[in-house]
Amino acid sequence: MKNRTDDPADELAKWEVQVRKGGLGLAVLAILWPERLYGLEILRRLDRDASMSIPEGTIYPLLSRMKAEGLVDSEWVEAEAGHPRKYYRLTDSGRRRVREMAQSWRAFARGLERLLAPMEGDLR
Repeated sequence: MKNRTDDPADELAKWEVQVRKGGLGLAVLAILWPERLYGLEILRRLDRDASMSIPEGTIYPLLSRMKAEGLVDSEWVEAEAGHPRKYYRLTDSGRRRVREMAQSWRAFARGLERLLAPMEGDLR
C-alpha cells in the first residue's frame, strides 16, 4: 500500500528544504563578509539575493551557534528611530571558515555540475 506522503512533489519539496538547510550557514557567513548587519537585514538579503525565505525562528538560533563557535560577534546599537538592533559581523575565525566552506561548496557544485551535464539536452 502506497503512503499518501509519497507524492513526488512533496518529496522534491523536502529535498529542496534539506539542500537549503545545508547551504544556510554558508549563506549567512557570506552575507556578513562585506559588512555588519542586523538579523532582519540578513533575512531580507537571504530572500532577495538567494531566494531563501527563512523564518526568524531559524536565523537567530543559527546566529547564536555561530557566535558560540566564535564565527561572528554581535553588538547592540541604538537606532535613530525605534529600538536598539543587534548587529552581527564576522570574526577572523568566521572569515577563515567562510573561505573554507566556499571552497568546499564550489568543489561540490563543480562535481555535481559534471554529473548533471549529460542531462542538459534532456532538460529543455
